[in-house]
Amino acid sequence: MGDAELLVQAGSAPNGPYVLEITPERAGWAYSGLKVLEMSTGAAVTISTQHDEALALPMAGSYEITVGEQTFALHGRPDEFSTLTDYLYLPRGTTAEVRATGDLTTSRLAVPTARAEETLTASYHSSDEVRLELRGSGMASREVRNYALGNAVQTDRLLAVEVITPGGNWSSYPPHKHDEHTEDERILEEIYHFRIRSHAPEAAGSEGVGYHRQHGTPERPMELLAEVRNGDTVLVPHGYHGPCMVPPGYDMYYLNVMAGPERDGVWKMTDDPHYTWVRETWPEQTVDPRLPLAGRSEETRA
Repeated sequence: MGDAELLVQAGSAPNGPYVLEITPERAGWAYSGLKVLEMSTGAAVTISTQHDEALALPMAGSYEITVGEQTFALHGRPDEFSTLTDYLYLPRGTTAEVRATGDLTTSRLAVPTARAEETLTASYHSSDEVRLELRGSGMASREVRNYALGNAVQTDRLLAVEVITPGGNWSSYPPHKHDEHTEDERILEEIYHFRIRSHAPEAAGSEGVGYHRQHGTPERPMELLAEVRNGDTVLVPHGYHGPCMVPPGYDMYYLNVMAGPERDGVWKMTDDPHYTWVRETWPEQTVDPRLPLAGRSEETRA
C-alpha cells in the first residue's frame, strides 16, 4: 500500500450497510479493522462479526442490539465530543441485529474489530467502566477515553480508545511507534478515525479541519501529512505517528483501533528520539483547563 493510500477519505470505503469498512484485508495487514454504521431512527441492520471480535460503540445516538435471545439497550450520547458512552462487546462468530433508537436524525455507530482466536461472551459495559485520563500538558493536553485498554473489559486482541484534542492543541505527541516486539514495544496495527467540531456560530456538522502526521524509519520508510475532516480515516501499519493537530476554533476527536499478534492486552510504544525531550517539559506546565470534556479524569502525564 502506497503512502497516499494510508488516508481513507470519508465516503471512499463504503460496503453494504457500512459507510466505512476497513477490514484487515482492505488495510493490507492481519488484525485491526473498523466499520461505521449511519442509521435513521427506527432503522435496523443485521451485522456479523465472522472471524473478528468487536465493540458496538455509539458515536452518536442510542441503540438496541439483539444477540441471540438477549437484547442490550445502549443509551449512547448526542455526539462524540459531549461525554462518554456505554457500549457492547461482541465476540467472534456473532450475528447481531442493530436498531437505532432515540430522536437523532442520523445515528452513528462505530464497530472497531480485531481478528480473534478465542470466542468470548457478549457483554454490556456502562460508561462508568471507561477509564478516562488526561495526557500531556499545556498545548499537548488531550483527553483519552479507554474503552478496551487498561480497564476490566476482556478482549482477545482488540484495543480501542477515543482521544479528544481541544482547539489549538497537539495530540499523539511526541510521535511514537509500536511496530516491534521488545521490552518497550508491542506490534500493533492502528487505525485513526476522525471527527472535527467547529465553534463557529451555526456551523454545519461537516465543517472543520485538522492535520495528521506519520513517518517511518530508515529501514521502513513512510511519509504522510494529511488534512483530515469528518469521517476521514488514517491507517498506521508501522512507523512513528503523530502529531495530530487541530486549529483554534475547532476540536478534534479520533477513535483509535489497535490489534496485533500478541493477545496480552498490552499497549507499549517508544517515542521518536528527536522529540522525547518534550515529555520532560510537562511537569512545568498545567493541563489545559478545558479538559476533560467528559467531566471526570485521572490525570497523568504519560
